[in-house]
Amino acid sequence: MTVTIHDLRSWKSAGQRWAMLTAYDFPTAQILDRAGVPVLLVGDSVGRNVLGYANELPVTMEEMLHHTRAVARGVEHAMVVGDMPFMSFQASIEDGIRNAGRLVKFDLVHRLVDIGIPVMAHIGLTPQSVYGLGGYRVQGRGEAAAKVLDQAHALEKAGAFSIVLEAMPADLGAEIATELQIPTIGIGAGSGTDAQVLVINDLLGLNEKVPKFAKAYTDLRQTITTAVERFVADVETGAFPDEEHTYS
Repeated sequence: MTVTIHDLRSWKSAGQRWAMLTAYDFPTAQILDRAGVPVLLVGDSVGRNVLGYANELPVTMEEMLHHTRAVARGVEHAMVVGDMPFMSFQASIEDGIRNAGRLVKFDLVHRLVDIGIPVMAHIGLTPQSVYGLGGYRVQGRGEAAAKVLDQAHALEKAGAFSIVLEAMPADLGAEIATELQIPTIGIGAGSGTDAQVLVINDLLGLNEKVPKFAKAYTDLRQTITTAVERFVADVETGAFPDEEHTYS
């Protein structure tokens, strides 16, 4: 059975915590889906984690569509959420509606919800606004907390079905989760949110550097390096292919 928006709401009501992970390709999506991850996010973080960009800003709508389609083909049960990349909605509400429709500002959220496109909102550190925010910095400290809280309430009122809270003090994340009726998904927002999300490359230890809020659960970068070094050595010595891996 496919996970729905109603499931997320019922989990919040029941106090049931859940996990979300990013996915950018078919095999990863298939693995995560079969492992029981209920929500997969095809984030514009694909720019830094897959496409080799310095940040999320160069990611195009066509690239997001390409990766979202691949992930959607790999799942049977998980909900798939696709990011709208930089400048796919900032130019006008009409552009936002057109681009969001291809994938499946408060005014935009309201309009999308009105025409039946579910919206997962995002506040706090929003990578698409990284230059305007002065870099990758914690948001909502001190007097700025009230503004972030107001944004959360406004997005809920506009009709967002859930909201990602990124890089903010833990007490603010917990406060937002308590005050909102919609599910909150934290990434660097403390343990008081309804759900937690991580970038899959960080979780697997593929990236050389991991943010403070992320946890590497394995060192896949070293595992891959070791496997490749063994293959190269076997080829150089003639040990591969051996009889077991050769047709007669």
